[in-house]
Amino acid sequence: MIDLSQEEILAIYLSLKIAFTASIVSLPLAIFLGYLFARKEFLFKKFFISLLNLPLVLPPVVTGYILLIVFGINGFIGKFLLKYFNFTFAFKWTGAALACAIMGFPLMIRAIKASIEMIDIKYEEAAKTMGANKLLVFISITLPLALPGIVAGFSLCFARALGEFGATVTFVSNIPGETQTLSTAIYNFLQVPNGELMAMRLTLISIFISISALILSEIIFDRILRNKRET
Repeated sequence: MIDLSQEEILAIYLSLKIAFTASIVSLPLAIFLGYLFARKEFLFKKFFISLLNLPLVLPPVVTGYILLIVFGINGFIGKFLLKYFNFTFAFKWTGAALACAIMGFPLMIRAIKASIEMIDIKYEEAAKTMGANKLLVFISITLPLALPGIVAGFSLCFARALGEFGATVTFVSNIPGETQTLSTAIYNFLQVPNGELMAMRLTLISIFISISALILSEIIFDRILRNKRET
């Protein structure tokens, strides 16, 4: 049995907590935007899609620096939150979750958008002709049919959040027990003498968690598809 230090256990716990929070909080907005981009045409649509995909091509450090400017203690949103709500993202695990959500959000939207685009619009139109309003059509027809894409998007966002480093360390630093995730802990151990063993252990644990999450998502994905074929 691996004898993990308190710092390693905290890093694993925080990574899972941050990745799950980032993914679950992003999900409702990703579903809404995925549907909007898949079904609606509007001015500057391609611009907004490109803007949301920007974290995929920007250096993560740039994203983290922008978050620091906007949500930091002296940022215009960060200052407002601190003054009126006594809340701050800076140097907190919630800030790490925000950074991870922004980095994983484009992957989630792309998967959900692609899934909704593959749904035959005739199913939705048929439900409307039977008297169902847009919300009911979305909940009863679109959402269930898009479920494989939603599961895939959630899994991709979770995996991306789990491995995030640049944006997180730039925005919320590397504070043990507060913002130190698996990635930042591995980096930290590599900077200290005789830290290679702990870095290797956390690397293997990170790989195990990521593979487990992807396998679980594949199992759920296949089960959803199998149930659809049976019905």
